[in-house]
Amino acid sequence: MNVPSAEAASKLDVRCYFVRKRNALAVRANFSGMFMDYYLHLLQIGEKHAPDIDAMLKDALVAVTLHCASRPWNERHAWTVNFQDPLANFFVTADNNTSCVTGRVFTEGVRRAERNVFYAQAQKAQEEPRMSAIEIDGTNFLRATEQFYQRSEQRVARFFEHGEEDFVFITAQPQCDVEWLEGLTEESIRQLDKEEELSLLEERTYHWECGCTIERIYQVLSPHVRQGMEELFEGDEFLKVTCPRCGMVHRVHREQFEAWLEDSKNPAT
Repeated sequence: MNVPSAEAASKLDVRCYFVRKRNALAVRANFSGMFMDYYLHLLQIGEKHAPDIDAMLKDALVAVTLHCASRPWNERHAWTVNFQDPLANFFVTADNNTSCVTGRVFTEGVRRAERNVFYAQAQKAQEEPRMSAIEIDGTNFLRATEQFYQRSEQRVARFFEHGEEDFVFITAQPQCDVEWLEGLTEESIRQLDKEEELSLLEERTYHWECGCTIERIYQVLSPHVRQGMEELFEGDEFLKVTCPRCGMVHRVHREQFEAWLEDSKNPAT
């Protein structure tokens, strides 16, 4: 079963609202379509997660997507979050330039540590990435992201489940009514459009896609050719390369790779 292409993948529509008089940004989206594409991807790569791991990874996709939608258009974000119970590393990324969202979880070879750690990378076009790392508590990814905002971004942010697979993310803006924001409940979120004055700022669209094409795999492998093609392929005619971002396995055929290397040395004019 093939994963839908970027053209066929379900489009995730995100709406961004400004909450007037409260000075807060509310971002909302229904993730049903993206979750379906995520499960199709798991089928393709032959993976199936334990229920708790699966729920945490889906929450991670929610968090990074809504976070990215609340940020400027020229940014992309990548998070790696280490949890000690369950022992796993979660990687998720969202890109406002390409509208792509992807992620995966690592449960093997994860080191034991005293605390959970949230590693965040943010990058604007043509700029060096900004890195941050904070210790977090608990095993809920949405609550972990709220802690990231409190300790790294130095402002309040909260996630709510408006309905099944329908999430709302609210962040404090300058001169925010923080007491109001901290007092919100899931019930009050469902009445937000009735009790508060909302102004639609923009709509953004995202989709599940990694972008790990065979050409990108070639680019990653090309520096290793210096050690020799024989050593790289270990005498075989092809090798398997697993994408670290989404887990997709690519078969790299030596003859095709050699042809690509030759073409890259002599680009068409």
